[in-house]
Amino acid sequence: MIWNAIPYCGTPPEPGGAVWNLDPILIAILLGFAAAYYVGYAKRLDPGATRNSALSFAIGWTILTLALISPLCNLSVALFAARVGQHMILALIAAPLIIAGRADIMLARAVKGLSETPNRAEFAIGTIGFALATWIWHMPAPYTATFESHAVYWLMHITMFGTALIVWRVIMRSEPGSMLLASFITGIQMSGIGAILTLAPTALFAVHEATTWPFGLTPLQDQTLGGLIMWVPGGLILTGEVLATLGVYLHRLDRKDREDAALSA
Repeated sequence: MIWNAIPYCGTPPEPGGAVWNLDPILIAILLGFAAAYYVGYAKRLDPGATRNSALSFAIGWTILTLALISPLCNLSVALFAARVGQHMILALIAAPLIIAGRADIMLARAVKGLSETPNRAEFAIGTIGFALATWIWHMPAPYTATFESHAVYWLMHITMFGTALIVWRVIMRSEPGSMLLASFITGIQMSGIGAILTLAPTALFAVHEATTWPFGLTPLQDQTLGGLIMWVPGGLILTGEVLATLGVYLHRLDRKDREDAALSA
């Protein structure tokens, strides 16, 4: 394990002093991800992909990129609330948009053996894996480790974002029962940890003992704000997206029923 004196996103900034993260390796990976998608789109790797799919991916990729390279990255070194906000943006906004762009379908068609529809293993990995990642990386010891090691920092992002992609694949590609169960489990566990962080009587993260004061927040107030972001806006976003996905599914089911009725008439 390589331990680093300075966190990956830099030293804790003061108000107005947060800087962009222009890590060339990260930027190259993000550009490679976008290029791979649009090569697959141009080659019609997924005939079901439309301009709306490409637009959804583009918006999701842009949000993903900004969450990782914008001053939010640097601000998350100073404020727990900023780190939670970054996680919510990645898991609840960027991830579903990328899945809505059918990036998972393109991957399934490019890699032999991968299924276009989620199976039971993916359901378990997505729901349980995302829950574990959410709880583990918001516990004091693992959270502190992400500030001390670049490798641990990226392990956090890879596990959280990766399992979020699988959760949204389950929600968007499964039948209604699995979709609603996955969304219920995800919503309950996020609300649970959000409530614990919001209602905790003491500050839990020693790494922020001296970094929140320049922003006019005590460490406990910063922690409470982070818990509220996960508990309230996070829950509302998840609920809204699940309802929208269910509405689209029911619309498609209704259209299929009408088409079948027309053919049999």
